[in-house]
Amino acid sequence: MITIAIANQKGGVGKTTTAINIATAMAATGWRTLLIDLDPQGNASTGMGVSADDRQRSTYDILVEEAPLADCIQETNIPGLDIVPATVDLSGAEVELVSVEDRTARLSSALANHAGHDICFIDCPPSLGLLTLNALGAADTLMVPLQCEFFALEGLSQLLQTVERVQQRFNPDLGIVGVVLTMFDRRNRLTDQVSDDVRDCLGGLVFDSVIPRNVRLSEAPSHGLPALVYDHGCSGSRAYIALARELIGRLPEKRKAA
Repeated sequence: MITIAIANQKGGVGKTTTAINIATAMAATGWRTLLIDLDPQGNASTGMGVSADDRQRSTYDILVEEAPLADCIQETNIPGLDIVPATVDLSGAEVELVSVEDRTARLSSALANHAGHDICFIDCPPSLGLLTLNALGAADTLMVPLQCEFFALEGLSQLLQTVERVQQRFNPDLGIVGVVLTMFDRRNRLTDQVSDDVRDCLGGLVFDSVIPRNVRLSEAPSHGLPALVYDHGCSGSRAYIALARELIGRLPEKRKAA
């Protein structure tokens, strides 16, 4: 199973929207897909139509109680897409894990040898705490959603430094599959400037596909649906489908789904 963490310590950059829709797009192309909600807000779970009352087991149980992954996986209404939801209990996990010896390896241990899915996406919280470190420790690679605004560039440099530290300390194989430009607005000159700066800095690491500002992307979570289901033809959905194709092209051939 290929495990991809979707992370950026800056909030409001489209992490959860990206996680929900890229997971849906991958499932639609035949990949057995798992989405892990590691954000205490549980927005990815809500956006997939999993209500708070239906979250019997969660990522909290995996990290703190060491529950088996299989016991915490729930089916979604999307064929081929399963989820491990998050509950508000997860907000206390960082405190509870502080004194635990293997506190950054709990998720990695849970995912080890899991063969039920081809690919796994981890929706991280907007911070670089223990939850995100667990995700980076468990992931093969990292996808970074980056909002097209000036302050996003500062956050990106901090994240890249964190990735270096993770590589040095407990996951030397962690890579970055790509940076996704989100909330792209061609009417705004600053958007083009930030896009150009990021591409000049990171080159081919930035995906060609960009995610536009799109009302339908914002509306979809309130209906408990990914945008690809809510409005398959909107510009946001088309962008995520293009991103999924591009992502597949960057994944190792030997580990791609048949």
